[in-house]
Amino acid sequence: MTNYTELNAPYGPLVSRIESEATIIGDQILKIDHFLNHRIEPAFIMELGRELARRLSAYQPSVILTAEASGIAPGLVVAQALNVPLVYAKKYAPQVESPFISRVIPSPTKGGETKLVLSQRYIQSGARVVIVDDFLSNGRTAVALVEMAREAGAVVLGAGFVVEKRFKHGHESIAALNVPVATLAQVERLENGKAILHQPAP
Repeated sequence: MTNYTELNAPYGPLVSRIESEATIIGDQILKIDHFLNHRIEPAFIMELGRELARRLSAYQPSVILTAEASGIAPGLVVAQALNVPLVYAKKYAPQVESPFISRVIPSPTKGGETKLVLSQRYIQSGARVVIVDDFLSNGRTAVALVEMAREAGAVVLGAGFVVEKRFKHGHESIAALNVPVATLAQVERLENGKAILHQPAP
């Protein structure tokens, strides 16, 4: 499975929960942290992770790469389903074993900048990497992970996200690096307190 439509087919159970349960703040902020990334529902995150793993399995990764902290839960499920290790770039108090690779990225949601650090001991030359995270927004974190993995000599085969905010255009940033993207739900826009999700043409 490598074509855009199959990789990004809306996953019904997730779409339904976003439409009925999401908290919307203005036209930029979508909160589903009551089941995805603050309070986590194990059964549902397992379901989402297994579906993402199914879509990414054709790339046959040797390692899943994510960023601390909210990417760890979906990343772990994908890694388990594909029977490969999970590595996460450290974001908080990021002291890691040398040699290491780092990137500083702006954090528009929190303000300021965030430093990602990854030990080269865990992402080695020749590794087959797939990136997984909970949200795809502007794509800066994912782009940094792609760059870091490539700097380590790894091959980045794809990237998977639970939810994509299409109006933030992160998908295009990752695709520009020749990395295919898989997503389970695509939010077109936020308006009048509701999330408007992508619906494929019949």
